[in-house]
Amino acid sequence: MISVNSPRFKLGQVVATPAALATLERFGKSVWHYVSRHVNGDYGDLSEDDKQANDDALIDGSRILSSYIIEGEGDDASKLWIITEAEDDEGNRIATTALLSHEY
Repeated sequence: MISVNSPRFKLGQVVATPAALATLERFGKSVWHYVSRHVNGDYGDLSEDDKQANDDALIDGSRILSSYIIEGEGDDASKLWIITEAEDDEGNRIATTALLSHEY
């Protein structure tokens, strides 16, 4: 079940790469599960410094990145990144993209 009780920021248009969607489908996972975690401030598998940078981005408007391990371990892990663009001059975040880490 997806819960978006208290989104911490606006996502803008949500898009995903075909490779990310195919990988999620292969493992029986939903992109919306991870988008929900992202927008609620659960940034996944990031260092404390990167999590703090995301929290700072809520104030300064810079981009927000989350990283989630879909399946596997170490170098063989399939990682999903969700990136919400930095705010534009009007303070809007235009888009959020779900992609595999190797697609960046």
